[in-house]
Amino acid sequence: MQHTQLLVSTTGVLAMVIGLAACDTTPREPAAAPRMSSEELDRSVTAKINSDPALVPYKLDVDADADDNTVTISGTVPTQSLRTKAVDAAKTVDAGLAITDRIDVKPESVERKDYNEDIAREARQRASTSGESIGDSLDDAWIHTKIRSQLAAEGVFPGSSLNVDVTNNVATLRGTVATAADKAEAEKIARSTEGVKSVRNQLVIKPAS
Repeated sequence: MQHTQLLVSTTGVLAMVIGLAACDTTPREPAAAPRMSSEELDRSVTAKINSDPALVPYKLDVDADADDNTVTISGTVPTQSLRTKAVDAAKTVDAGLAITDRIDVKPESVERKDYNEDIAREARQRASTSGESIGDSLDDAWIHTKIRSQLAAEGVFPGSSLNVDVTNNVATLRGTVATAADKAEAEKIARSTEGVKSVRNQLVIKPAS
């Protein structure tokens, strides 16, 4: 009789344990992924950026800080769209990643052999905003970019309102400059730009008041 009671008791306890186990359906939190080190984060972001063939030639620099979950990207690209591509690629590594963008956009630094339709399209957009015009060829866009860059680098035209149009490799200078020397210098810069066939100097001398 005692053996029978013991067996019943043991069976009851076992059934209770099984029942409790069956009732425990509380979802368990997935194990947290191990946190990347700064070096691993750096490699991951660099790999993402370089997965886009358009960004590879520019060798952008990545500096990652895993503790702060931040990444700084620096370097130079010829278009704003490439700059945006690089930042967007970095963000795909981690939605919460904070990106510091130190990428410079310098279309004038591109050689003619590397100048493409994307760069030309952005050059035409900038020119249109400034009231300037660029022909349909890549040569026209590249020449305009180079002339504009060289004029800006000179910084010798105070008080001027100088526009540059380029069509069929012919550069037209319009607007006003303060002195005859400025007019001559602007034409000299345009004529010395690679690819320019001729220059139409329509600049008007208007001394600063």
